[in-house]
Parts: sequence; C-alpha cells; structure tokens
Amino acid sequence: MSDVAAIEDFVKKFKELKTEIAKVIVGQDEVVTQILISIFSGGHSLLIGVPGLAKTLMVNTIAQALGLDFKRIQFTPDLMPSDILGSEILDEDRHFKFIKGPIFANIILADEINRTPPKTQAALLEAMQERAVTVAGHHYKLELPYFVLATQNPIEQEGTYPLPEAQLDRFMFAINLEYPSYEEEVQVVKATTNDEKVTINALFSSNQIVDFQHLIRRIPVADNVIEYAVSMVGKTRPNSKEAPELVKTYLDWGAGPRASQNLILAAKTHAAIHGKFSPDIENVQAVAQSTLRHRIIKNYKAEAEGISETQIIESLF
Repeated sequence: MSDVAAIEDFVKKFKELKTEIAKVIVGQDEVVTQILISIFSGGHSLLIGVPGLAKTLMVNTIAQALGLDFKRIQFTPDLMPSDILGSEILDEDRHFKFIKGPIFANIILADEINRTPPKTQAALLEAMQERAVTVAGHHYKLELPYFVLATQNPIEQEGTYPLPEAQLDRFMFAINLEYPSYEEEVQVVKATTNDEKVTINALFSSNQIVDFQHLIRRIPVADNVIEYAVSMVGKTRPNSKEAPELVKTYLDWGAGPRASQNLILAAKTHAAIHGKFSPDIENVQAVAQSTLRHRIIKNYKAEAEGISETQIIESLF
C-alpha cells in the first residue's frame, strides 16, 4: 500500500475510532483527539483536571478501542519504584525470578502522578524515554506500542510533589480537561445511572498502531514549517532576541529542543487525521498549546497578575 493510500485508510480508521470511543465518553471531543494524536505520534500525555471528569474511564475506553493491554497505577505517597517496575523473588529452587510490575503493558494510566515522591516518579523516566526498564542490573524491553497517560489534579496541592521539569518534558502533551456543558452533563447522568452495558470493539492491533506511527514519521514536512516550529519554541526563551514582550516579562524559562520535535510530530499527525499529506503552519498552531504549556515556567510576576500559559503561547503566533 502506498503512503497516500495508507493516510486515506488512517483517516477512515480514525473516524471509526472516535465513534467507538463516543459510545462511552460524552463530549470531551478535543481531549480525546489530542490523546489519540499523542498516541499515533508515539508520545505520552499528561491529563490535568479536577476529580470526576472521567479521566480513568477515558483512558480505559481508548485502550479497549485500540485493542491494547491497559494497566492503572494509583500513585500514593508510600508507592515504591518496585511497585511499578516489579521485583526479583527467590523461587522454590532458590533461583531469582523476576515478577513484572504493572509498567509492563501497552497503555499505563499513572493516576495522580504528583501524589508520589520524586524517587517513584523517576521510575517512569527510563520507560517513557527508552521503552525499557532496568531492574537489578537486568534490562527488560517493553512491548510496543507503549504509552504513559498520567493524570494530575490541579486544585489539591497539599501532600503533592510537583513533577520535575525533566519529567514534564517527557510528555508530548499536557491536556486540560474542562467541566462538561449542561447538555453533556445531562447525557452523562442519563448514561451512567442505568443498567445498560456498552461494548467497546477493538478496531486496531498492536502492529497496526506501530505501522501508523511509522507512517506518521514518513510524512514529509516543508522546511518553512519546521523553521516556523523551531522559531516558535525559540520565542518561549526569555533571553532570545525574538521573544515577545509577554515572554520576557512573565517567563523564567522557555521550552527546549524536545518541544520542537514534538511540535512537528504532532503537526504531522494532526494533518494526517484531516486527510492532508503534509502539515502546514496551521497544523503546528493547532497543537502548540498542548505541546508548550507544560514546558514554560512562569515567574512570580505572572502568577501575581494572573497571566496564563495560554495567553503567553498565543503571543507567539
């Protein structure tokens, strides 16, 4: 199959996927799209939203529709790295045997990731970057495709450990979940207070998802689009000559080169789901908020004056 035909097939399969997920998830269309963009781009996502917005249900439903193995890890202050990675035990023959932890799945939901100390948060780093883990000197490859979808509650700060910038940078997207509209909430209540069971059909295999990820990487990108993305990321750095006034006034730190890479990858996927064979500047802009919002660090002045990351990123366009 040619790449042109493969993209046309991808558009069709993507629409079917969205329809399947909508059987369970009411509204949140943009959020679901962004999660799927990060998955087909080979990236991880951080979901930020208050409790009760169906973050866990959403990830579970997406995993079912993609035909992937799904594990949920509830992050708590007493969670240890071995609770995530697994550990070695002595079997009956006095030989060490490795018992795999929940990290060995295709999709990991790291629930309330900021509730666990940095040592345990760091246990995810190698898995997120290398798609492998090292336990007791042994290297274990993780099965592909592999994604970490983490959730974070933005309102409770007591007893939490903010994610270090190095780990935040590993997430392709930071996705904000908003409250549903009145009509959507009525639908949610109707759908969740009856005894009907909804069956989610698996529309993909693991190999198909990996093939589509390779297809996304093969999509050509014009030099001016790459230059635009790199220029946009450069403008987030307060010391840059090109940085707008808003950045120089309200940011301490800007985004690094990984942001430029993720902008282009996400723009490729965004273009592909809309049936385009190459991304343009509009595709880069469409994914800029989710790609950059967790990679820029505001200063005290921005906090005091209520300047949001959204406003700062919009000033870059």
